[in-house]
Amino acid sequence: MDRSLESLVVRHTHRLPRPSEPAGSSVRGDVVARQFDAALMSVGFKLSAELLEHLSGLSADTVAATAERTLDTVRKMVGDHVRHNVYFVDFPANVPDTLDFWRDCIVKALADESVRPKILAQLSSGVVNLLTLPSYGRYQHSYAEMLAAHDELIAAGGDRVTVLHLGGELADEVGGLYRALAGSTTPLGDEHLADLAILAGICADGPQPEAIPVRENRAVVNRARLEAGAGLLLDTVTDVLRLACALSDGDVTLQEPTRFRALSRPARRALLAGLDSVVADAPGKLADVPVHREAFKRLGERLHPHEYPRWPHAAEVFAVARGERKAPSFDRRVEELLGADDVAGAAELLKGAPGRLFRSLDRLLRTCGAQEERDAVVAAAEAVAPEVSARVLLSVREHLHNRAEETGRRRVFINRLGRAWVTDDLRAPVPAAERERLIAALDAEIRRRLPDPGQLLVDPDVLDVALPLSGRATAAGLGVLPRGSLSPVEGELLRFFVYWKQRRRDTDYDLSALMLDDDYATVCWLSYTNLTEVEGEHSGDITEAPHGASEFINLRLGAVRGTFVVPQVNLYSGEGFEEVEESFFGFMLREGEQKGRPFEPRTVRMKSELRGPGRVALPLAFLRGADGRWRAKWLHLYLRGTPTSNRVEGNQVSVATLLRGIVEREQLTVRYLTELMAGGAVTAWDGEEVPDHPVTYIGLQRPEGLHPDSRIVTLENLRDMIPG
Repeated sequence: MDRSLESLVVRHTHRLPRPSEPAGSSVRGDVVARQFDAALMSVGFKLSAELLEHLSGLSADTVAATAERTLDTVRKMVGDHVRHNVYFVDFPANVPDTLDFWRDCIVKALADESVRPKILAQLSSGVVNLLTLPSYGRYQHSYAEMLAAHDELIAAGGDRVTVLHLGGELADEVGGLYRALAGSTTPLGDEHLADLAILAGICADGPQPEAIPVRENRAVVNRARLEAGAGLLLDTVTDVLRLACALSDGDVTLQEPTRFRALSRPARRALLAGLDSVVADAPGKLADVPVHREAFKRLGERLHPHEYPRWPHAAEVFAVARGERKAPSFDRRVEELLGADDVAGAAELLKGAPGRLFRSLDRLLRTCGAQEERDAVVAAAEAVAPEVSARVLLSVREHLHNRAEETGRRRVFINRLGRAWVTDDLRAPVPAAERERLIAALDAEIRRRLPDPGQLLVDPDVLDVALPLSGRATAAGLGVLPRGSLSPVEGELLRFFVYWKQRRRDTDYDLSALMLDDDYATVCWLSYTNLTEVEGEHSGDITEAPHGASEFINLRLGAVRGTFVVPQVNLYSGEGFEEVEESFFGFMLREGEQKGRPFEPRTVRMKSELRGPGRVALPLAFLRGADGRWRAKWLHLYLRGTPTSNRVEGNQVSVATLLRGIVEREQLTVRYLTELMAGGAVTAWDGEEVPDHPVTYIGLQRPEGLHPDSRIVTLENLRDMIPG
């Protein structure tokens, strides 16, 4: 368990918990520590000076054991824990023309007596199925033979270096990470939520965060507290429903139905007692039951409330769910007022639910018929703004920024699973005066909540990173930025990669890259149907992955015709992204003369897990600016696609339409919050002069040498920028 916890801390914080030293050790580990550092550098990581010094003072055995564990962790973080083979052994060199390659595969098949009759029959019909050709889609050489075909990578100054820092004792690091995840002001992604469940099981009896504002996090923590016999954190009936979902390993977000398991008597008693206490303290909270009526009905079948007459208020919950007792929902009361054209009355009612009021502002302002009503809506929002979570304030601020008066914009919808669609925005504009008044009020309230940064040091590369208003807008992985972020791309060669390993049946993923012009029209693409273009080369199609498979696309950025490059992973056949044993996407950047293997871990800039519901994955896009420089635009999106045979040729229009909608939308970024903190424009820090006093540092990676009492925000804890 200690090993898995140490790995979890390294993944989340890029800190290595302080290794424990067994008694009786004598041989110093300075030599092994330097070897450890060199091994890390081969995969793009490095020990900080402080960590290297600390390890050098430990025994050689301790350092060697630490190195083995840590190298396993970071190799998996960057995608180097698997063997990345390619179909064309010396890719990107000598990739053949697509039609020539297919013809050669047919010629080889005709030379094979076992399949020749089948191929001749296909040729007579005029159509040959490539998947029936013995040499197509399957590796024709071993991994060792592929390695022998490539020169060593030449080191370059632009290679990625991720620094690992010295942490505290393992127990302290685990407790700190638990409190950071549990107390997050924004929802966590699925991987982080699963990690929180592990940590909560260990830390349920220890120090807790001051508050657990995100309901999904609270459900996960409550499950651990219930199992540990600790008190539950419940203040709504929905909290109890989420806890029941957690106990059944269901969806604590309540977006998908949960099949409730048979619960133990202690668990049933705890849930019923929780419901009884919530309703006894605030009977009006029964109004939340109709929102999840069916889920409460199914839960009641498992809890048997009639067996526990001492908790009569819990029974009321299920009476409402069954329709035996009336409890008009809050939303219904609002709709009745709006149906009566009483917008001011609806705004006044919504003041009792400040978050819902802010989420309804656009609709309310568009519904108003008179200036008095608009004034009433804005005044209601200004009055309750201090009671609204910062995440909601920031979401509404971003929404209003993109609701300028001009019409004809596209409206992009993205659900929590990353599935996206676009439609024309047919809504009337938000009145300009009220929009500006609300934006000013939001800025003032957000500024009020931000801490005094003292001296603020900011890495310029972090300024265009989108604020992580939800962990579900960021895939798990290394170097991954929230959806909508922009980051610079430096290098001559851009190389995408995808890896997947099937679980039960043959699975074929196809890596493709679509090039679009200024008007989002197709220029060309690279895929298994078009192996070479002026821009670059495709590594060849792999059609099954019982032991894992990789595909690559190599692009010369200077040769790209067009303005946008959109890599995508298409599911052609087999298991979906959530079914396979493992799947991930990433990209590397290289200088022109670096050579090296198709996959070189220290050139990897980003590696993200592919775990989405669609059949076409769009991790990010690359945009060429007016200055000729390239930047990455982070998408983390999934298209529904077709059940099988998804290809880049078939989704050109949908991808272009979606990309236009994303590119034209402006995100709230780190720049916005830092300017509020600084009271104006932010001066970027060049890293040259390191202050000897505590500072607030915001950047992509933690620099060395900062005062130990400094507040440091990096990609690993970027959510900490969102105030409570």
